[in-house]
Amino acid sequence: MKRPNELEKDVQSTSTLVQLTSVFESLASMQIAKVKNEVLQSQQFFDKLWQIYTQIRVDSIFHFGRRLNQGQVSEKELFIVITAEGGFSGDIDQKLIKWMLGKFNKDKNDIIVVGHHGAVQLAQNGVGYKRYFKLPSKDKNINVAPIIKEVQSYATTKVFYQQYVSLMVQDVKSISLSGMVEEKGGGVGKSDEIISEETYIFEPSTFEVIDHLERTMLQIALSQVILESKLAQYASRFRAMGAAHQRADESHADFVLQYNRAKRAVKDERLREIINGLKLSRGAV
Repeated sequence: MKRPNELEKDVQSTSTLVQLTSVFESLASMQIAKVKNEVLQSQQFFDKLWQIYTQIRVDSIFHFGRRLNQGQVSEKELFIVITAEGGFSGDIDQKLIKWMLGKFNKDKNDIIVVGHHGAVQLAQNGVGYKRYFKLPSKDKNINVAPIIKEVQSYATTKVFYQQYVSLMVQDVKSISLSGMVEEKGGGVGKSDEIISEETYIFEPSTFEVIDHLERTMLQIALSQVILESKLAQYASRFRAMGAAHQRADESHADFVLQYNRAKRAVKDERLREIINGLKLSRGAV
């Protein structure tokens, strides 16, 4: 059995661990509430843009904001995989990467990875990627323009990300980026007003205005997917910290019990020594 002073150190260490896991659990819970609010606000802005876009569209095809500047478009499909920046997000990143790699073909797909943890996972699997972007540290005003610039070089783009189902359940999902914009716009109420060059002045031109709207909506849609992933990561972290907190609490209680027993054993040993000493002294008399 360990000595009381040794067990006291274990008690202090596990007590600190209990406090730390509780703090991380609380932080993850607060971040979830903030991200939910940010997603709601960005969706409201997207809805307004979509209404304007549908009133001035000149055709029914979404052009990724490259109507006037086609350039060279790759026939490969681009995969964007969104992961955590660090490994402190439970096991959901591993699940996402494994699922994405099951659909990946190096001759048909290029990969852009968002989040350092995903880049490490791909390297461990011996899979290369075209670009790496850090996961935005902030949960608002996310700048995805550099990623959208890459997206415009591909005919199609699919995004792989973590989906928040509930605080205790997170899943992985993939969706076409252009399809995601159309899906988000599908629930927006339509206006009867028609915006045309006959009633409005477009500078520098109608097509450039439409391209700008498409790029902006792509940025909002991708930002929302990143926020959705971060929401799932926070929830996964909350779940992991909850489990760690429970284990730490149980270990702490066990060490406290051992510590009290060890202290009692020392007291009992001293008492026996005193009693034995009294018996010896009486015997000598």
